[in-house]
Amino acid sequence: MLVDQLGRPLRDLRISVTDRCNLRCTYCMPAEVFGPEYAFLPRTELLSFEEIERLASAFVALGVRKLRVTGGEPTLRRDLPDLIGRLSRIGGVQDVAMTTNGLLLPRMAADLKAAGLNRVTVSIDSLDPEVFGRMNGLGTHPQKVLDGIEAALTAGLGVKINTVVQRGVNDAGLRELWLALRDLAPVRFIEFMDVGNHNGWNMDSVVPSREVLARLAGDDGRFAPVNPEYRGEVAARHTDGQGHEVGLISSVTAPFCGDCSRARISAVGTLYTCLFAGSGTDLRGPMRSEPGGAPLSDAALRDLIAGVWAARRDRYSEERGEVTVAARAKVEMSHIGG
Repeated sequence: MLVDQLGRPLRDLRISVTDRCNLRCTYCMPAEVFGPEYAFLPRTELLSFEEIERLASAFVALGVRKLRVTGGEPTLRRDLPDLIGRLSRIGGVQDVAMTTNGLLLPRMAADLKAAGLNRVTVSIDSLDPEVFGRMNGLGTHPQKVLDGIEAALTAGLGVKINTVVQRGVNDAGLRELWLALRDLAPVRFIEFMDVGNHNGWNMDSVVPSREVLARLAGDDGRFAPVNPEYRGEVAARHTDGQGHEVGLISSVTAPFCGDCSRARISAVGTLYTCLFAGSGTDLRGPMRSEPGGAPLSDAALRDLIAGVWAARRDRYSEERGEVTVAARAKVEMSHIGG
């Protein structure tokens, strides 16, 4: 089993297929930075589907069992069901999932399911149209996301819902969101994180997960903790008295670096071993041609990836502090997903 310097196995691979998005969420791609004149990646720089399949196969050979397609917004990548089909047919893959804002699921969910997609995680941060419109940067109504969730469920996809919580922004409506959505799918509340360099993160904006759970419970509710299903599960899960599940992702107040088994590939083929990494390892260049002109063999590609993982010591969330946050430039979340 391939493990890093802290004994963590390689089990999960997140693959970004585009740096573009059809929203401008303030904690990911704020409109003042990613405006109309922003230069997104040209198609020629993106990994081709053949290259993504080859990389995924190499990671699976090294122990990865779960693949997650991300972005930017992955549904903007043309012919995405073709890629899902390629990934789902790799021997040894147990699960193919996707993180999405859900806006294009009404017209894509059935094709993605047919291609082999198992699950989607859909982001919605408020059911209040004004709050959600402000957070997504474009005034998009939450009903458009709810329509996407319904389409995914109708297609037979597993669904989880993600909500990023920011104090003074959307925290006042957490219980209402939970009560409205808990019968549709498990909801996971995520502490506002200092991902990327442009989201204006500060500790005062973080609502600790323990406070979130207390708000959801209200005056007469209670939650019972649920045992993790596997090592490295990022959400601490709880159930209410009626069997509804809520997940809490507490990267800031209760870091889970010690069990992190996730690697990330950007849309241009850079390998990152941490969501908060400042730099990564280029895999696209060696795949296309080694110095001297010959592309890297499959065995050499696996050796390159294994060497990066074996040297890994990342534990940013455990080391996070004022100096670390201020001094470290990090890759944008829109380049490597959440």
